[in-house]
Amino acid sequence: MPTAVALAFLSNALVSPLWASSRRALMAPAALARAFATAPHPRRNRGHKEDISWVATKKAPLRRSSKAEAIAVESTASALANGYPEYKRLLPCPSQNQPPRVEHLVVSEEGVVLDYISEALHLPPLYVADLIHFGAVHYALVCPKPPPSATPEQVRVFKEVTDPSVLQKRSSIKGKTVREAQKTFRVTDVNQIVEAGTYLRVHVHPKRFPRCYEIDWKSRIIAVADSYVVLDKPAATSVGGTTDNIEECCATFASRALGLETLLKTTHQIDNCTEGCVVLARTKEFCSIFHGMIREKQVKKFYQALAAAPVPVGIISHYMRPVNVAPRLVSEESIGGWHLCQLEVLECKEVPWPNVDVEKSYGVEDCGWPSKDIAYECKINLLTGKTHQVRVQLAAIGAPIVGDSMYMPAAVAEMCNPQINPFGRTRKQFTSEDGRMLAIEEWIAQHGKEPSAAIGLQASHVSWDGGNCSYEAGAPWWRCATS
Repeated sequence: MPTAVALAFLSNALVSPLWASSRRALMAPAALARAFATAPHPRRNRGHKEDISWVATKKAPLRRSSKAEAIAVESTASALANGYPEYKRLLPCPSQNQPPRVEHLVVSEEGVVLDYISEALHLPPLYVADLIHFGAVHYALVCPKPPPSATPEQVRVFKEVTDPSVLQKRSSIKGKTVREAQKTFRVTDVNQIVEAGTYLRVHVHPKRFPRCYEIDWKSRIIAVADSYVVLDKPAATSVGGTTDNIEECCATFASRALGLETLLKTTHQIDNCTEGCVVLARTKEFCSIFHGMIREKQVKKFYQALAAAPVPVGIISHYMRPVNVAPRLVSEESIGGWHLCQLEVLECKEVPWPNVDVEKSYGVEDCGWPSKDIAYECKINLLTGKTHQVRVQLAAIGAPIVGDSMYMPAAVAEMCNPQINPFGRTRKQFTSEDGRMLAIEEWIAQHGKEPSAAIGLQASHVSWDGGNCSYEAGAPWWRCATS
């Protein structure tokens, strides 16, 4: 049986988003790590639940045919003992996501990646094969640096496997800096050989997108050209996949619907909770061309937004904090280093708030808005293209998007207490930097989670080449009656 050393630490590159959701797993004491190192049967000694662990596993070379059945039996017992579900296959897709579980492995002896993960994590080989197919397994030639919270034992093991005298013996990293060798890549082949010292990150519970299996994808195709496809993306789907799931996404399902031999490529993104026009490339050349047109602001995008309050017609400007973490924060006043965000509201009209049946059929969340009689449909010209831009800008002026469970709660909180927003017009004046930072933390805490289904936002139009290529999405969900 393989022995294991529990190393519950993360690389700096992985601190966000995994650090915030699983920080308890990073606090394992050195004594516990040593206990794991000496245990003859590590999974029986792992009585606590950890969403994240980093283990260096010693394995004896075994033929796969002789161990696959044993691994499957042992993995079931181990999973149940640790409070995890029984692992079988990733399909059929569950309707709900499981809590995140990300495992970090440091390989101590060369082997086949599928076999290695199966033994180290006590998972059925077929489940591991599914994870690899979904893109949920990543590797690096050299394990990343632990964060400051790592225990002395964890630091010792890291130094041991990254010691220059050890690294210089590895031909696979010759000519690379340590930083270059720490870059992660997806494992795409179940039979890939992983050498000693290799780092593996396994997303055991990848984020799932059940909506992908409910869509008539052919009916969502707007246009098919030699070099691109335009898709009317459904809400609650990912354009090109996530870190742990590149299978359940628009690019994959649209490719299959069209019978394409080569998967479509993403050229731009819209949020999972947003529906509407997405341009997918059929060739690398078009992908590069379209990226260039976006950089040169030659691509026009219009949005339909369903706001909870009236929105003034004209240009709305904010400055967005340059931190690539949700929620996005904006200020009406310029702040050094913050990015200018601009959109133009072309029109705003009253419409009925979607009825309960329509909201239920599209999974729209009740976010606590006090009045649900009238909503406001806005046509928006996006002048800059920042993540969450339309959502956060409308929320910042007190007109959050219907169903936006991240930004509407903060807008409601600001309605009740205008001084709670440290970047708002009526913000408090701070006498110390500590006070200002505490206020920012409190403001962030007013925001909710990312929507799991639809919100009142549609990418309604996309055009380029001076309007010669121009495409419109269908009617937004809030105009549709339940079937």
